[in-house]
Amino acid sequence: QVQPVESGGGLVQAGGSLRLSCAASGPTFSNYNIGWFRQAPGKEREFVSVISWTGSSTYYADSVKGRFTISRDNAKATVYLQMNSLRPEDTAVYYCAAGFGLQIASQYDYWGQGTQVTVSS
Repeated sequence: QVQPVESGGGLVQAGGSLRLSCAASGPTFSNYNIGWFRQAPGKEREFVSVISWTGSSTYYADSVKGRFTISRDNAKATVYLQMNSLRPEDTAVYYCAAGFGLQIASQYDYWGQGTQVTVSS
């Protein structure tokens, strides 16, 4: 029903900023919560942030709270993850997912292919 596609990853220096986008095809995008997850080499996929289908509720992992901001524009079928004050430990492949869960990856039904974010020291 929905196919998320991430974009905006790249290489930035510590302290810099990056904005990721998650675009989805189809008219049902607004019916899903959209979550961001990340996975670093040798580590499990971890929750980053989620926004409700209405856009009225957001939640952040403690590791990114105060630095990252999630938002959505249903008219454009796009969710954004604004990442500020980036740290080397933020380096990971970032995934966008659509579903009805919160911070648990298995609760999401549709996943993008991932986009690499690398933060240099």
